[in-house]
Amino acid sequence: MAQPTRTEAIRILERDRRTTLTFIQRLPARALTTRGLGGGDWSPKDLIGHLESWEQHALDALDAWARGEPAPSDVALRSAGLNALNRAEVERKSRWSAARSLRSATDTHGRLVAAIRSLPDDRWLAPPTRRARRPLVRSIGGILGGPSGAFRHDAAHHPDLKEFVERYGS
Repeated sequence: MAQPTRTEAIRILERDRRTTLTFIQRLPARALTTRGLGGGDWSPKDLIGHLESWEQHALDALDAWARGEPAPSDVALRSAGLNALNRAEVERKSRWSAARSLRSATDTHGRLVAAIRSLPDDRWLAPPTRRARRPLVRSIGGILGGPSGAFRHDAAHHPDLKEFVERYGS
């Protein structure tokens, strides 16, 4: 399967985030902290924090790989597991206001897009470390991925967000 170029990856990330924000903007302020997204315990604010956490994991991975080290999220996934990692990040941000969560996520998203944009093509296509086999694009695309493919994490949550907006939105 062909890997996306940096431009294509950025296009996917920006398009899917615009869709996420369009859903969020259709919610009244009180609904941003209402639990029940996807039939679970998360609110839309929690989802924004979750998406931001994975974008930060991607930035942390890029930094670690530049030093020849494994991605911190890979280490955390091996030791704690996906659900525990997600739960810890949502809990860490639980006291944040919706406005703070959105500002922080917007900042992290901008830093991620800038980091991807700044990578040279040869770095994008090379393994992230000497020990790795798959190219950086696949590794970073996996951190930011979902069932729909590389860089599609936001899109994985769109059906639940859409349903939530239909219930609580304006």
